[in-house]
Amino acid sequence: MALNKLKFNSLNVTPTAGKTIGFNSSANGLEATFSGGDMIFIKKLTASSSGDLSFVDGASDVVLDNTYKEYIFIFKGIHPQTDDIKFQFQGNASGGSGYNETLTTSTFGAGNHESNGFTIFGYEDSADQAQGTSFQNLTINSSLGNDNDQNLSGFLHLFNPSSTTFVKHFMCQTAYTSSSDYQINDFLAGYFNTTSAIDEIQFKMSSGNIDSGTITLYGIN
Repeated sequence: MALNKLKFNSLNVTPTAGKTIGFNSSANGLEATFSGGDMIFIKKLTASSSGDLSFVDGASDVVLDNTYKEYIFIFKGIHPQTDDIKFQFQGNASGGSGYNETLTTSTFGAGNHESNGFTIFGYEDSADQAQGTSFQNLTINSSLGNDNDQNLSGFLHLFNPSSTTFVKHFMCQTAYTSSSDYQINDFLAGYFNTTSAIDEIQFKMSSGNIDSGTITLYGIN
């Protein structure tokens, strides 16, 4: 069997959106192609002294149905009007109201003070829920501050919310500066314990308004 020499400069590894990698041989070498899911922009909400930011399927061009099996909410620069509070979320099942679906969640996080004098890491059982119906805190180990150098960014993945067979899982990661000047990295996972479709998601603060920031919704194709 003859060996073909591969010329480095002829190797095309420029990705297109997606995750699956395939290789095709050609006269000039190998060509790598990427295929799979795309992030499809759906809606961006911008806070301006807002009591909440709500994504409701079918309202204001929001899609939150069986069009996609996975949705991602991306938080950027979320800044509260009130100091020392929590950033939260909840959902409504199709036809429901009140944002009080049954949740089971698990939470942990890590933090480091800006003085480097004290660090934290561990499970935070005061922030989880076991078949609870309250808004779920997305700031776990501490509370969000409202100084100009204190805000939150992160993301929430919601999986197959239109399923009428299974519960609906979600995962979240947030990075924020706390009211006591810790840099916190928090992690959350859980599920809506309902076989009804989830078609509304709301974000808010535990007290006061969302002063500024954006939340952008994407569907994964």
